[in-house]
Amino acid sequence: MEITRRRLLSALSAAGLLTVIPTRPASAAATAAGSARLLANTVAVFAGTAESNARPETAAKLAAIDKAARANLQSMDAAGVGELFAGLALGTNEANLNTAFRRLYEIALATRTLGAALSDLYENTAVQRRVIDGLVWLHERYYGDQSKGYYGNWFHWEIGISQHVSKTLALLSDQVQAYRPDLVRTYVASMDAYLRNGIDGDVNLDSRFHTGANLADITTNRILQGALLADDARIRKALTDQLTVFATIDPYHLDHGVTDGYYADGSFIQHSSVAYTGSYGKGLLIRVVQTLKILDGTGFAHGEELVPTVYGWVKNGFAPLIFEGWMMEIVKGRAVSRTDTGYTDVAAVVEAVTDLSSLASGADATALKSYVKHIRSTSRTALDPAGFVSPVSIVRYADITDDATVPPGDLNPASRSVAFNAMDKTVHRRPGYAFALARSSERISKYEYMSGENLMPWFQGDGAYYLYLSGQDQTQAYGVDYFTTVSAPGLAGVTAPVEQRRTIPELYGKPYYDNPGHPLNFTSSSASQNTYVYFPRGTNRHSGGAVLGAYGAAGWVQSDDVPYRDKGAGLLPDDFVVYRNATATKSWFLLDDEIVVLAADVGDSAGRAVTTTVDARTAAPGDQVTVTGSLRDGRPWRGTGTGDLQWLRYANDTQGTAVGYVFLDTPQARVALDTVTRSRRVVRTSNPDTAVTRGVFGITVDQASGAEPAALAYALVPNADEARLRSYADGPLKVLANTARLQAVAHTGLGLTAANTFTSGRHEAAGMRIDGPASVLVQRERGALTTVAVSDPTMDRDTVTVLLRGRPLREVASDDGVRVSPVPGGTRLEFDTRQAYGRSFMATLRG
Repeated sequence: MEITRRRLLSALSAAGLLTVIPTRPASAAATAAGSARLLANTVAVFAGTAESNARPETAAKLAAIDKAARANLQSMDAAGVGELFAGLALGTNEANLNTAFRRLYEIALATRTLGAALSDLYENTAVQRRVIDGLVWLHERYYGDQSKGYYGNWFHWEIGISQHVSKTLALLSDQVQAYRPDLVRTYVASMDAYLRNGIDGDVNLDSRFHTGANLADITTNRILQGALLADDARIRKALTDQLTVFATIDPYHLDHGVTDGYYADGSFIQHSSVAYTGSYGKGLLIRVVQTLKILDGTGFAHGEELVPTVYGWVKNGFAPLIFEGWMMEIVKGRAVSRTDTGYTDVAAVVEAVTDLSSLASGADATALKSYVKHIRSTSRTALDPAGFVSPVSIVRYADITDDATVPPGDLNPASRSVAFNAMDKTVHRRPGYAFALARSSERISKYEYMSGENLMPWFQGDGAYYLYLSGQDQTQAYGVDYFTTVSAPGLAGVTAPVEQRRTIPELYGKPYYDNPGHPLNFTSSSASQNTYVYFPRGTNRHSGGAVLGAYGAAGWVQSDDVPYRDKGAGLLPDDFVVYRNATATKSWFLLDDEIVVLAADVGDSAGRAVTTTVDARTAAPGDQVTVTGSLRDGRPWRGTGTGDLQWLRYANDTQGTAVGYVFLDTPQARVALDTVTRSRRVVRTSNPDTAVTRGVFGITVDQASGAEPAALAYALVPNADEARLRSYADGPLKVLANTARLQAVAHTGLGLTAANTFTSGRHEAAGMRIDGPASVLVQRERGALTTVAVSDPTMDRDTVTVLLRGRPLREVASDDGVRVSPVPGGTRLEFDTRQAYGRSFMATLRG
């Protein structure tokens, strides 16, 4: 069930979408009954039910709820004058105020959570009224006066605090009504007043702050508030606003200028241009599933109509990005610098998928349950359901994992290549490994930095890639410790100038650039801060690729970022620091056993020295690591140094993993194996000052300052042994072209030819003529079948034309928008790529 945002918004008053929201407002009695059910559902979601809490699987969760509440109550007991909680200073720090409201929520939650360990807190009226008194106290002193509030981060005032308050009032609604019946309206009025990026205290779909995951959070808060007030209109308006996040973004017909959300190819974007499935996308998934649960049986909406859409997010948006229970780094934005691991990210997704399976039906429900079991069976770290939000979800998870009739099943086929072109990312999966590539462009940010998080992000969208190996604990390979111990310009896949760069706090003495007097109005949450500091985009148009079955190709032109361009144009303040990038044109060809990487025009127009990192891998200090290989003259290679390599093999014998590197046409490479110790605080100011040590392996190609641009061609061979690597001297890989105009390879064993073209004009490669920039894969199979896939990586071409030379071929099948015609000397294929947003088009031919 895929709906474009344009169709959804235009259909909100039409019959189709009114199957989600009933046509007529409910009567007063129906609204009251529906509101009561909604509040009861909310209590069940967060506090569990008598049935769920009686199950042994929820014991750890109930104990955690109890522990948090008791610690918070002790802190209240120890509070001094002017404090609600001991040591939590209020009045100037909005994060502390948010924490105070969260602690009250945690106490309220314990009083509504039935369980043996909570006997003296459950339904404890005195404790509940203490929470209510705390809400009154905070409102009177630090929240109710809007002229004194709204300092610091907008998120706390518009979303975070409202979320804690709304849930607390929902949990204690009966006691609030009996004890302080005016409190709900008092708080709702204040929460509306703090919605300053809205319109008259309500959502503003034209606001860049009210999109995607943020919009889902705001509207869920407002649904709860509407239930507390038994206000049918408020609930219906919040639901109508939230429905917009279910719509597939149509980039050619944006509503309200919003680019945040899910795209047809499975991409998810937040903050206008950041690839964010693994953080904000995860948050959106969690929130909408929770909303569907609290709406169940209320009469306000028929959430089952939306379940197939959310299932599509999981299958095509999340599943490709989860490898053996780990969320890939390429879609986490600034969250890559946090100490939470990719396994923790996936555990939150598993809870949402578990609950979604209870809302789905038929084959979809079965597939979701199978996927839950698949993640559990393949994850290298045991998933702890005690970390789930809901005790009910814990029970559902236990029922799924204990159900022998549900086999584990991945939502990915065993071999899958995915071009997330809408967010400039590529994922390639095979049994035994997964490869993830981060690109950027004038559409998509090079990286995300914000609030002292991800302090050294500069090259994360510049062709950085991650090769995940099966069976390995990924916390030992990637995660925060990878970015802590591997240098920023030394990330795998990156071409970077040799220079020192400084972090934002080092440059400006605070976590943002502050210059409100400049015409661009640089403040902590201004649009200019986003454009030039937090998540700058590239300046290149060429970033994308094609998929043919389970094979793929991606092409990308490295560029400077928008700040460097605009500083040169005199648009930025004199003290604003920018950095110039190196140059490169790159292709990645994604096969079965190999990922072939070509790079041309590798250098620096400013004459600086440049390094290109073939790979960077980390290992625990005690791991047994070996490096072996062969020089082109046949001499064996072992260990580190610089040489003219033919192949190299890195093996972590402790982890049982290995990666091979075949140097098809590459200058001398430098191999290093260092022990690096750094504090996790180097990548995030709020991380604990914990020193981590890793063995860091790196292969780089170094170019001296003033050197001519270079070309590189190599292949990554996951899980390769030495015999396999030696065999590449006889094929099957062949580099057909490697220039800034054309990059192409052939794999004789697969009958596959793949090419990326980067310039206008005609390009000749292996019996093909390609007009203009394009990504093309051609596979010739036995039985005279030829399959062609094409995409437009610039996303601005109307037509891409490919001529296959040789005898004419006839069309067997093709996608809409593909025209096949015989011409003298071959077969002409025209692909209508207008407004396809990088989508691949396929044609199957016979001759």
